[in-house]
Amino acid sequence: MQEVRWEKGDTIRAGDFFFYRKGNKNHQLGTVFFTKIVEFVSDRMSYIFLRGHRCHIIVLNMHAPSQEKSDNSKGIFMRIYNSFFFYHFPQYHMKILLGDFNTKLGREDIFKPTVGSENLHQDNNDTGVRIVNFAT
Repeated sequence: MQEVRWEKGDTIRAGDFFFYRKGNKNHQLGTVFFTKIVEFVSDRMSYIFLRGHRCHIIVLNMHAPSQEKSDNSKGIFMRIYNSFFFYHFPQYHMKILLGDFNTKLGREDIFKPTVGSENLHQDNNDTGVRIVNFAT
């Protein structure tokens, strides 16, 4: 889950599992996993590590800055995210990315090989271009 706004602390127990949350002081932005163990990179990024029989899986959960945020804050977020995604984990682990990317993906011909042509929007926003470049 992303953008979780509860005020009762950062961990809620539910049987043998926990809802882990990290967010800012205004109870905004938080990312949440319902699991036994979670690691937080920042208010906007968290991940879980799943040990597999044939391979290990990293599930990253992120909440990207919205389009209204400054280009500087979006750039900083993407630089941190890129370096963390590519250099923090071994290359052979499977990585699954989830989250709220705050993007609009359009139908521009240049992005069709990556995102296809059945998109809701006509044009990408700046954040959409950043995510498509990352995926490419």
